[in-house]
Amino acid sequence: MSKKFRDLIPGIMLLAAMIFAATIFPMAVANGQAVTLQEQLAAQYKLVKMGSDTSGYSVVEEGTLLAVQKGGLLGVPYSDTSVQNNRYEGGVVKAPNAILSKGIGFGMKKFGKEQTTKLFAKNDKVYPTRIDVNLEKDTVTMGIVACDTCNKTDPPTYNKTNVIFVFPKGSLATANAGQVEDTIGTLLSISSDDAKQGDGGQQGGDQQQGGDQGGQQQGGQQQGGDQQQGGDQGGQQQGGQQQGGQQQPAAQEQPAPEPASIDKGMTTDQVQAAMGKPDKIVNLGTKTIYYYKDMKVIFLSGKVSDVQ
Repeated sequence: MSKKFRDLIPGIMLLAAMIFAATIFPMAVANGQAVTLQEQLAAQYKLVKMGSDTSGYSVVEEGTLLAVQKGGLLGVPYSDTSVQNNRYEGGVVKAPNAILSKGIGFGMKKFGKEQTTKLFAKNDKVYPTRIDVNLEKDTVTMGIVACDTCNKTDPPTYNKTNVIFVFPKGSLATANAGQVEDTIGTLLSISSDDAKQGDGGQQGGDQQQGGDQGGQQQGGQQQGGDQQQGGDQGGQQQGGQQQGGQQQPAAQEQPAPEPASIDKGMTTDQVQAAMGKPDKIVNLGTKTIYYYKDMKVIFLSGKVSDVQ
């Protein structure tokens, strides 16, 4: 090997390393963003947990309550093994192919089963069952199931379906979670009932706490009266006992303060008043996340939507 060629080796290796980095680094960034977007959407939309027993399917743990903003989503009962795939693109709902749906129904008849389909109506309440982000196809798929108790459906069927949100080609890789949530919200918005339930729970807790404090105060007054009466009787027997009985209530210890708590629907100021300033704050459009030492608090439009 000539000396001139040996001198060129370091430059060749450096060029190869630069080409490798230019090829691999964008792929790594893209893959990392897919995970980040998936996690952010999962933090925003709590998935429902379904279960079954001898009576059928039911909601085991509620998820984020969503309200359907546009009709036309085609679904099937939760007990069906198949699931419909609706597309949502450019603000328009595109239901599954009717011929394909009939074909699935014809196949089920061979097994002695009838397929029942149901169109979700505007303002129907649903829960998310899954969220999948696909950067390569520029889609976000959300599975949903009906909240039959909210919709007063009897007997319950818990109709389910998939919604594939289609974004412009190449846009999902650079979109942030807030932009994706805004698009989802035009079809499946977070229900105001979800926030009201949190506010109602907080108000009920305040009333209960006030009742407990009133009971404690009334009990304290009664106890003080009993001690005073005992002090008077002791005074008739011995003056020193009366003085000690009168001073006893002043020596009672104050009750321990209530532990700090966070309720759904609380504002950012209320959370900081209860927990102090967070270690870190992340702003994602309509969503804000407060990070504390052992938990994170998620706000939607300035109110607590979830605590993890």
